[in-house]
Amino acid sequence: MIDTVFLTDYAWPDDSVEREVVERAAMRLVSGPAIPLPAAEIEAMVREHRPSAILTCWAPVSAEAIEASARLQIVARLGVGLDNIAVDAATARGIVVTNVPDYCVEEVSDHAIGFALAWTRGLVFFDREVHAGRWSPAEARLRRLGALTCGLVGFGRIARATARKLGAFGCRLLTHDPFLREDPPGVQAVGLDELLTNSDIVIVHAPLTEGTRHLMNREQIARMRHGSLLINVSRGGIVDTNAVIEALQSGQLSAAALDVLESEPVVPGELLRERGAMLTPHVAFSSDASLLELRRRAAEEVVRVLRGDAPRNPCNLPPA
Repeated sequence: MIDTVFLTDYAWPDDSVEREVVERAAMRLVSGPAIPLPAAEIEAMVREHRPSAILTCWAPVSAEAIEASARLQIVARLGVGLDNIAVDAATARGIVVTNVPDYCVEEVSDHAIGFALAWTRGLVFFDREVHAGRWSPAEARLRRLGALTCGLVGFGRIARATARKLGAFGCRLLTHDPFLREDPPGVQAVGLDELLTNSDIVIVHAPLTEGTRHLMNREQIARMRHGSLLINVSRGGIVDTNAVIEALQSGQLSAAALDVLESEPVVPGELLRERGAMLTPHVAFSSDASLLELRRRAAEEVVRVLRGDAPRNPCNLPPA
């Protein structure tokens, strides 16, 4: 019987890259719509097609979906985070879960740096002003990036790339990561409270887990320097959006640069009305090079596992 690979959804124009890899391996690809379906509809498609593998971008792969195909061997994330996959349910069934952990390191770190520069140089603010017919250079309240302290919440691959790039500007760098055992070169590891109170720019580079959900809440944002910048290029659920709106309204934050939102794709109207809100639609990971690498590597991982080989990027340890 030919193995079926179910592509739940995709954040690009078509499924051509995934299809080429899967069909070249004499396997069958079934694709859902580009826009992710809700969990119940994903579960129904799994029951219908009984795939040996699930490739997923944003769509939820629930415990029920994992139980719905007796042939399932692998759930492969087209991305890094696993918060849309019921990893425990897959592990209990002996199904491997994989991701592509390093495909967008440069892109996401570039996006964070871009937000920092947009704030220090007033790029977004003054672009809006000029388009609105206002030419007011005297209103400039700009800052030298190299004179600032930047705090990185989390210090994995992407945060390390961000630190390297910020270091080139001469910034003082702090980080908080409970898994760090020693200070990285050029970066001082501190507690979260110390990072917040001493940073002009706070950049969230942490994964979304039960322990990090709303890590940046009202209490934590209140500890930040008055008029500072909060950047989130990680997962929307780590930052309490209502707390950010309140902080922008009060001036506690002069700006918030958010590529991700807990409510995405819905953007709260109050956030849209804030002049200090810089918003992009969850695209920090994206470039021509990163997307091609992501799609090909995720599909190749599926083929590898279905052929009986070990995965290169396993994220769980199914029982033998």
